[in-house]
Amino acid sequence: MDRYILIIACVLRVVRCYSSGEVTEACDDMAPQHFVTAQQSPAPFSVTADRSSFKEGDEITVWLLADSTPFIGFMLQARAVNGSSPLGVFTVTGGEAQLLTCNGQPKSAVSHTSASAKLSIQGTWRAPTSYGFNSIQFSASFVIDFSTFWVGVTSYPVTFSGTAATPANSTSIPITSTTSASSTAVFPSQSSLSISSAGCGSSKVCFRQPLNCDPGVSPDCYFLSAMTSIRDTAIHLEMTGPSDGYIAIGFSDDQMMGNDDIFICGRDSNGIIQLQHAYSTGRRRPDIVPLGNVSDVKSSMKDDIISCSFTTRNPISIPRSVRSSSPYYLMFAHGPTSNGEIGHHTSTFLSDTKMDISRPQGITNATQPPIIKAHGALMLIAWMTTGSLGMITARYLKDRANIPPHWPHVWFLVHVFLMTLTVAATIIAFILSFTQVGGWSGGAHPVLGWVVMILAFFQPIVAMFRCGPHNRWRVLFNWSHALNAVAIKVLAVVAIFTGLSLIDSSEDKWLLKVMGGFVGWEATLYILLDVHMRCKCSDNEEGASESACKALLLLVLFFLGNMAFLVALLVGIAMS
Repeated sequence: MDRYILIIACVLRVVRCYSSGEVTEACDDMAPQHFVTAQQSPAPFSVTADRSSFKEGDEITVWLLADSTPFIGFMLQARAVNGSSPLGVFTVTGGEAQLLTCNGQPKSAVSHTSASAKLSIQGTWRAPTSYGFNSIQFSASFVIDFSTFWVGVTSYPVTFSGTAATPANSTSIPITSTTSASSTAVFPSQSSLSISSAGCGSSKVCFRQPLNCDPGVSPDCYFLSAMTSIRDTAIHLEMTGPSDGYIAIGFSDDQMMGNDDIFICGRDSNGIIQLQHAYSTGRRRPDIVPLGNVSDVKSSMKDDIISCSFTTRNPISIPRSVRSSSPYYLMFAHGPTSNGEIGHHTSTFLSDTKMDISRPQGITNATQPPIIKAHGALMLIAWMTTGSLGMITARYLKDRANIPPHWPHVWFLVHVFLMTLTVAATIIAFILSFTQVGGWSGGAHPVLGWVVMILAFFQPIVAMFRCGPHNRWRVLFNWSHALNAVAIKVLAVVAIFTGLSLIDSSEDKWLLKVMGGFVGWEATLYILLDVHMRCKCSDNEEGASESACKALLLLVLFFLGNMAFLVALLVGIAMS
């Protein structure tokens, strides 16, 4: 019996657990006592601090963040760079955790183990009043389950400055103000912030819309530049553009919204410019995350042009990677704000290829998502080609005196066929845009699109229930049908203009000019056809045939001209 008791006593030491998180025996190597090897792959977690420098007695806010996979346990310490002993004193300010005494120093480490998974933990570290180091790093271990854990996940170095940190309301290098739910740099708007295209391609990567624009010259230029440091992992970012609420830049593994690392520069509830760090999941509003290791924040708000510049040492976190310099798509968006919260973007544009921001590059073309291009192409075909031809057929070939006797109902069949194509293309284009955007977007374009969609949808339905040709109410249908068609045409043309203005990346707005020529061409042919119809002077068969031939000639010219303008616009959209 004594032998069995001895065996049990030996095993008790092995199976002892730490449900409270007080794992003091792991203070030195920070490794859980699980008797398995730590993961060697990049950790899906990060450790960030709210500043890059500190002085004696300063308090630094530290976050433990999970990119997508929650953790159930952790240990956190502050150590001198290349040091092995914990420093300073911790206070837990967000989340449950235990303060540990490591190497005889009370509260020099934080740990916790729980059955419930967590995505973030927030704590505060106070620097010691006596020091013998130039910089520190926050080091953490993360546990997902008994056999899956990471050791030695570190923050960027935080340097001892020897001087007081800049106050939070500074206009030059503000210290971030933080809460457990978000981290925001807030500062009064300055009169100006100089951002220009100088250095593009030689010292920094530039991404802009319209193509070749210079924000130092053109007030309508949306501009992003990125410049990496040769000494460390710092990335200096600049962004500027006209907006009534916010501008935002993002880094992504694809050209779709979702799972993107984002920085937002926009108005808060008091109209003051704020810098926020966010992460998007799906197509909903991005989640605000701690600002992390960001410094040198500056801003400007003048004549509705928002500008921000800052330096980040945070690794860019996107799916399957946590990196500070690697190819990804660049995104730029702008839109309104309401009480400090960003609304759906009014417009967005993306880089056409993945870019490595550590390698300065010249001008980068902005491109629209393929679905948006298809939307624009279908709307152009619908309302500047098939719709136009269908309306002309009904108006100018309906009278039998204008067509050969053996074509009495051809105009009607052609009209129905063309307008059916028009409505079908409109519905498909509407579905494509709604699928891409995933909701309601701001600006006049979506409003006009909705109105065109509704009117176009009900136009053929009402036509199917029209009264007979000799009914006394037929004239009412004819006028309402014609006026609704004209209204749809006008609204569709305006919607196309607003849509092209959103995607036209040329500095001289080439697409808008071609569209203007397109509308002018159609108007000219409408006038010529109307004059021809009113000036016909013969009702015999020979005169009717001659008149019909002239009308058909004008229609051929109309069609050829439309095709030329349409092809030019479609090529422009494809290249946008």
